Amino acid sequence: MQKNLWVLTDNRRGSVGQAMGVVNELDKKIFTVTEKKLDYTRFAALPNWLRAKTLLGITKQSKTEIKAPYPDYVLSISRRTVPVARYIKKMSPKTKLIQLMHPGTTGLKEFSLVIVPEHDKDKAFCSNIHYIVGCPHRITQDVLSEARRKWQNTFADLPRPLTAVIVGGAIKKKPFSLENAHSLGDALKKLKSEIGGSVLITTSRRTGENAQKIIMEKIKNIPQHNFLWGDKSDNPYLGYLACADNIVVTGDSVSMCCEATGTGKPIYIFTGKNWLTPKHLRFVNSLCATKCAVLLENPEAAKFVPSASINSAREIADLIAKL
Repeated sequence: MQKNLWVLTDNRRGSVGQAMGVVNELDKKIFTVTEKKLDYTRFAALPNWLRAKTLLGITKQSKTEIKAPYPDYVLSISRRTVPVARYIKKMSPKTKLIQLMHPGTTGLKEFSLVIVPEHDKDKAFCSNIHYIVGCPHRITQDVLSEARRKWQNTFADLPRPLTAVIVGGAIKKKPFSLENAHSLGDALKKLKSEIGGSVLITTSRRTGENAQKIIMEKIKNIPQHNFLWGDKSDNPYLGYLACADNIVVTGDSVSMCCEATGTGKPIYIFTGKNWLTPKHLRFVNSLCATKCAVLLENPEAAKFVPSASINSAREIADLIAKL
């Protein structure tokens, strides 16, 4: 007998990517999946103990989507989706709630399964919590094969090896400093001087215009394809991951780093100075400990060969199937 699962998504691309990674690993013979896209009002900024088990914080249109018949399972992806999940549980006690990332202490025991990264172990503990390295992601061999077919001709004339460079930036109160932009640019030049080839570089809104200029000036003499913040053309991000021989990624984004490790290629993580939080550093260290990544700042980085890749989405899908 098939089970119905609702996945509550919103405008946070990283969280949605994690959820879709899990959904793609679910056995479609068992689960029928329906996406419920939530749009927020200003009340979504209220703490969850105030929003409680209500639909407060989502728009009228979104509210019309949350109605009976309710599903067997709900996959909730962030703090803001938690009150909606709890509302569904209130209306349908048989529904099992699954949460990606720690939901906070409010309503924690109402979830059948909570998936928490190892680097967040300092959060409140409960017996329904399962710890994973990093986070689930959408990168599979099928996804990479499709992206490779689409993009390989675009990069065909660039000398190999191709190094994808995925640049994030500021995190909350931690800006991506110009000093770190210089350091990243220098590290990229060093890496490419050792291994040769080209770069496939993309930046983020969080990179900052001045930092982006510094990085691009540093690597201007390296053959490249770029997709910089603000570009309106087709985003080649998946093509970069698929076609690259190795990948440089900044350590500010758990999602970006885990998606990179899903390729099974050599991954070099840039950590910079006075930038990443202790949580981010714990995460980066956990990837390095599993031998699926190495610090870009490591003098021997160019020689790194990965011995593992991460597929937390498969692990989580198996856990859901056992509920």
